Amino acid sequence: MDERFKIGWDRLKELDDKQGDRLIEGLKDIAPSMVNYIIEFAMGDIYTREGLSLKERELLTIASLTTLGDTAPQIKVHVRCALNIGLTPKEVTECVIHCLPYAGFPRTLNALSAVEEVFKEREIIK
Repeated sequence: MDERFKIGWDRLKELDDKQGDRLIEGLKDIAPSMVNYIIEFAMGDIYTREGLSLKERELLTIASLTTLGDTAPQIKVHVRCALNIGLTPKEVTECVIHCLPYAGFPRTLNALSAVEEVFKEREIIK
């Protein structure tokens, strides 16, 4: 296993110990090289940099995905990760609401729908 891959894999496992396996399974037939890009670059190079905590990185990721729009699957992944590392449902929700003046109502509402799905899945809300 390449060192960058190992570093990224370890960081991903810290966020969600099942996500790496889901990532590999989901991309193995169509774009297996994407797995390396995500794990080595995003998780290994970016998510392990100094200067921001893992919680801050997840909030930034959720905010970025909210402002991009049409990213519900990725928002769900990162909301699960955020909850796994100790962010509260309130912090996650406030992060998305904070994007409203910058992303607009449709993108913010769509992001909140994705957040709601994860909260229901985790039985945070009914």
